[in-house]
Amino acid sequence: MPDFDLDARFAFGSRLVVEAANLALSYFQQLGSLTIKSKGLQDMASEADLNTEILIRDHLAAAFPKDAFLGEETGRTEAVDGARGIWVVDPIDGTQPFVSNMPNWCVSIAFVLDGRAELGFVCAPARGEVFIGRRGHGATLNGSPISVRKSARMTDGLVGTGYSTRVPPQDFLPVLGAVLEQGGMFFRNGSGALMLCDVACGRLIGYLEQHINSWDCLAALVMIEAAGGVVSDFLADEGMWRGHALAAGAPEVFPSLAALVGVQPLEV
Repeated sequence: MPDFDLDARFAFGSRLVVEAANLALSYFQQLGSLTIKSKGLQDMASEADLNTEILIRDHLAAAFPKDAFLGEETGRTEAVDGARGIWVVDPIDGTQPFVSNMPNWCVSIAFVLDGRAELGFVCAPARGEVFIGRRGHGATLNGSPISVRKSARMTDGLVGTGYSTRVPPQDFLPVLGAVLEQGGMFFRNGSGALMLCDVACGRLIGYLEQHINSWDCLAALVMIEAAGGVVSDFLADEGMWRGHALAAGAPEVFPSLAALVGVQPLEV
């Protein structure tokens, strides 16, 4: 789209995610002084989440004032008339691991243009990892190209599994059982974005979740698609605002995962 400068946004997002992650890391290194609040069952937040999101939001507003914004902590900005793009941000995905002094958390920033996720930036500073992806241009981990696992079957590796308390346990447990019945094994680390990035670089063969929010996954879905994987059509049916079921993975294993959570692949 020649009239829209994705190159500038890609360069800016690549720098911004590291700056924001460094701020979050400074809070992580002084956990004892943080004020931590519960937003619901197994749903935590602290000033680290809020201040990291404010940094991201304010920097984006200054650089690209016509773009819209959706953040987990501060919500949705009023769209500027004629705005085609929206930044979708989770300042700390994996807050429970974060406040538990575990490294499985990250800053996640996505850019969606005309209803399609185009750019993804995920930084996990406690793991020393920066994932960057652009649809049609590949994905990298710390600057090196990555790709999904090739010729993967359910029996070949681990499947990342997310869980939301919006889904009753009696609906969630049969999905785990179906993974096991197909010879697979499930894995969970507390951060949907990081598990999806682990799919993009071939550590996990796939990922599934019965309900996940857009800020938790869009950046990493860009990574998977750019790394040769298949993702479900997350933004269908108001997924941006309401969340959606999700499947993603290597092309060979994706149909099995999608069938378990009832989703369709995103058209290329």
